[in-house]
Amino acid sequence: METKVEAGKLEWRISVDNETTERLVPKLGPSKIFFLWLKGLVMKVVMEPITKFMMKAWRIGADDPAKVVHCLKVGLALSLVSIFYYMRPLYDGVGGNAMWAIMTVVVVFESNVGATLSKCVNRVVATIVGGSLGIGVHWVATQSGKAEIFVIGCSVFLFAFAATYSRFVPSFKARFDYGAMIFILTFSLVSVGGYRVDKLIDMAQQRVSTIAIGTSICIIITVFLCPIWAGSQLHRLVQLNFVKLADSLDGCVAEYFKKRDVSTNENKDEETNMTLQGFKCVLNSKGTEEAMANLARWEPAHGSFSFRHPWQQYVKVGAAMRRCAYCLENLSIYMSYEAEAPDQVKQHFREACMKLSAASSKILRELADMMKNSRKSSKMDFLVFDMNSAVQELQETLRTIPIQTNKPEVEEVPSDEDNNGDSEDRTIPMSLHELLPVATLVALLIENAARIQTTVEAVDELANLADFKQDSKKKTGDNNTKQPNHH
Repeated sequence: METKVEAGKLEWRISVDNETTERLVPKLGPSKIFFLWLKGLVMKVVMEPITKFMMKAWRIGADDPAKVVHCLKVGLALSLVSIFYYMRPLYDGVGGNAMWAIMTVVVVFESNVGATLSKCVNRVVATIVGGSLGIGVHWVATQSGKAEIFVIGCSVFLFAFAATYSRFVPSFKARFDYGAMIFILTFSLVSVGGYRVDKLIDMAQQRVSTIAIGTSICIIITVFLCPIWAGSQLHRLVQLNFVKLADSLDGCVAEYFKKRDVSTNENKDEETNMTLQGFKCVLNSKGTEEAMANLARWEPAHGSFSFRHPWQQYVKVGAAMRRCAYCLENLSIYMSYEAEAPDQVKQHFREACMKLSAASSKILRELADMMKNSRKSSKMDFLVFDMNSAVQELQETLRTIPIQTNKPEVEEVPSDEDNNGDSEDRTIPMSLHELLPVATLVALLIENAARIQTTVEAVDELANLADFKQDSKKKTGDNNTKQPNHH
């Protein structure tokens, strides 16, 4: 047996039969084994999940600091409204119903200004209307003598039925769904509770005052402390969707025409996939755009957006963009079509397709710049003209497909005249099945160009309704470039 000292530790080894040494590990007692097992269990079951959760929570806040700001504003609002419950003079003013102010803050405070204002206005108006009708029904019921219970029951049924049915009307539901729910709650509490409560008017007055306090604090904090505007988010969303459409269009066409060259790489790059699939974000943004447009109508004027800003026009622009995204979705499907066109045909269409793709993506990026700067574009007409020219060029290319059908094989010994005459009109035998993928690609690019032109018209209408400023700098530059052409 011998001892070794490594890194300040004493290690015991024993000699074995094959003239080597083995490390001598001391045996652990039952208590030591149990302690190590318990330690490993705690680390795996408790500490690891907590660590992962904290890292995920930190990543969420780092990626979107607006969420952290929203949490801080909610905490501040609850702290301010709780003063009415803990300070005696304020408590005497609103009574025990101060808890309703805290409940109001919890249910109406949202992440953006439009959502908070929408809920606050709905809650206040619904509470006043529901409470007033509840008091009126209670007064009528008390005048009816023995029919008091019957009058209250019928009124609750009728008003609850009407308010609930209104929630199924799309235009009403989009803006007043929360108010209808609060109306049902308030009317039922006041009318039914008034049957046993003597001081009904005082209770309703205190309830309205506490809700007004809660909504006022929410509005002040959400508007004046790091406001997050739903209108600005909608404007930014539409702008980014234009960029994603342009990137997807360029990526899909480029990927199709270089696919045969990189056939050895079966796995595409992640960055390329992200670019190609950008149109899916446009397809999935319909609900978000409609919700933001409805919330933005509640917001006051802010930034470059006036009070009567045409938010619903953003929904029309988004619908036009989704029509383009549907074309790109079909385009991505045909990229993976099993029966590809021969290389000769793909090369025949390559230049015209790439030209149309570039012209179309330039328009989409110019629309994104229009949205970003809230300015009209002075070169949009030229870009649309270039795109239409590219469409005509692609259509001409489509008419000159190098295809041969029901024609005998080429003669073995062509004459000199044949060589001179057929050098430019050489054709290859081809089936329709081979031609179908690239013909579909061409048709989708032409259809997408028509839909982009519709999108340009929708954005122009938005620019006129929202009074976008004229892009004077670009206009001056374009005029200067045109002057030599007039001489």
